[in-house]
Amino acid sequence: MNQLPTEPLKRTPLHAAHLRAGARMVPFGGWDMPVQYAGVKAEHDAVRTRAGVFDVSHMGEFRVTGVDALRFLQHVTTNDVSKLRPGRAQYNWLPGVSGGLVDDIYIYQHADGEYLLVVNASNTAKDWAHLQEHTAGFDVSLADESERWALLAVQGPQAEAMLQPHADTDLGAKKKNAFFAATLFGFDVFLARTGYTGEDGFEVFVDASEAEVLWDKLLAVGITPAGLGARDTLRLEAGFPLYGHEFSDTIHPLSSTYTWVVKDKAHVGREHIALEPKHRLIGLKLDRVPVREGYPVKLGGQVVGHVTSGTSSPTLGHPIAMALVDSAHADAPAFEVEVRGKDHPATRLDLPFYRR
Repeated sequence: MNQLPTEPLKRTPLHAAHLRAGARMVPFGGWDMPVQYAGVKAEHDAVRTRAGVFDVSHMGEFRVTGVDALRFLQHVTTNDVSKLRPGRAQYNWLPGVSGGLVDDIYIYQHADGEYLLVVNASNTAKDWAHLQEHTAGFDVSLADESERWALLAVQGPQAEAMLQPHADTDLGAKKKNAFFAATLFGFDVFLARTGYTGEDGFEVFVDASEAEVLWDKLLAVGITPAGLGARDTLRLEAGFPLYGHEFSDTIHPLSSTYTWVVKDKAHVGREHIALEPKHRLIGLKLDRVPVREGYPVKLGGQVVGHVTSGTSSPTLGHPIAMALVDSAHADAPAFEVEVRGKDHPATRLDLPFYRR
């Protein structure tokens, strides 16, 4: 039987730099991405105690401009984009038309009537099509700038101190969700005080052609390269949902702890999000056995949900998981998780597992 040809994996502008650094590369959302360099625990610990840098250039970037840019974004998102000002960023959702999410995104306001959207890599084409479908009636222009930008995430408690000597801007004056132009190591960049690790840090938007040199300079001052493995353990400890696990086009987003992302306004899919979710996202602690996505979660021997993400927490020293369970049982203090036919006790914990 002949196999259908598969699409070649896409590469970020930092692909050669990852190979030089000894990264183990894996397919991820259609991209060839580094899962680890020295090792997941070492990279995780570097971000928790000092600073690490992630290549997140696989994410998609869309520019939204026009006199109706704000009105359009209000229509296609759940959060209140009118609260943004130039130089500020906001976490937001793209709701679907049938109850789930098209994606969870970040919006950065450049100027009046000009916004940059950063979307999940595996959803870029889907998001672009969804936004295009809803432009009717709006004086708005969309531009896909995903090929233009490389995106580097410098994360950790020493991120500011390690970047400051090489920046032309007082980074300490920039608060959470700030978004601003700067010069970093002589390169013109945009910096955002945002991230996905539970630590302080900056995400660096740089021209794709300059990314490799900038990456090398970050490593040269002692910032640790970190891969997808550490990114996942860090975000899970911080209780951050990941699209395709805790969010999807079929999961009610208000099952999560992120109810604050939905504001009282008219938007796509509002009638579905207004419905009461049948499940709730909870945290679980296990003593020894790590659990993975899809493992059944039980109460009194009956299946009441499933694990959405699980790992052994490097910071906490024990396995943790997030799970979607039936709302009626979500407040139970203890559950069991079935692993290869055997049930293991799990204690419910409030999310997040870790706060810096």
